[in-house]
Amino acid sequence: MRAIKHLMLAAVLASAPLAGFAQESVDGEPDVTIRQEGDRTVEEYRVNGFLYAVKVTPKHGKPYFLVRADGDSNFVRADQPDMLIPAWEIFRW
Repeated sequence: MRAIKHLMLAAVLASAPLAGFAQESVDGEPDVTIRQEGDRTVEEYRVNGFLYAVKVTPKHGKPYFLVRADGDSNFVRADQPDMLIPAWEIFRW
C-alpha cells in the first residue's frame, strides 16, 4: 500500500511541469486593431496573435468581413464564397 502511494506521488510530481506547456484558452475576447487606410477603416481581429478575420468599412458602402480561406494569409470575403453552386431548374411539376 505504501508503494502505491509513493508511485502516485511520483506520477503527480512528474506531470506537474507539463501543466505549464498547456495553451491558453481562446475563450477570451479577441484583440482588435483599428487603422485607417485611405477612405476606409480596417479592423483586424486576433486571438493569441493569430489573425483570423478583417473587417473593412468603406467610407461609402456596406462593411464586409474577410476571413481566412486556408492556413496561409489568403483571405476571402465572407459574403462571397468561392464555391458557387448552380441552381438550375431541371424538372417542374
